[in-house]
Amino acid sequence: MSASGVQQTVADMVSPFLDREGFELVDVEYVSEGGNRFLRVYVDKEGGIDIDECGRVSEYLSEQLDQNDPIPDAYILEVSSPGAERPLKKPEDFRRAVGKDVYITTYEPIEGMKEFEGPLVAYDGETVTVKAGKKGKAKDVTFGADRIASARLTIIF
Repeated sequence: MSASGVQQTVADMVSPFLDREGFELVDVEYVSEGGNRFLRVYVDKEGGIDIDECGRVSEYLSEQLDQNDPIPDAYILEVSSPGAERPLKKPEDFRRAVGKDVYITTYEPIEGMKEFEGPLVAYDGETVTVKAGKKGKAKDVTFGADRIASARLTIIF
């Protein structure tokens, strides 16, 4: 099964449990690192998720994976919070991030830049506006959400 197939299968498997618990599925990764395969599941909830809650998700998912055995290879299961610099993937992630500092990369340069760091000024479902640039020279840059290669919250010091 492809990595994207594993990710979708795991998302479908864990989502009913997360919905019952009031948790949100942030992301699923199935990657190979250092000769090992890792299945990483990132979960969150309003106000943040704690280690005991991650443990409950891990136990549930581990049982489901053992029963259904959708992944033929050996892997290490990790369930965790997405952290302070959580990825922005879904439209609701971007909506919640308006007014917060973000780090966005694009597939090709926009106004000569491929990296944008600063407050997310607006998101309307199709475009994003980021106040990007050096302090004192920052300006609003608007571009299509389909041009985003990756996006996450960031902490700017």
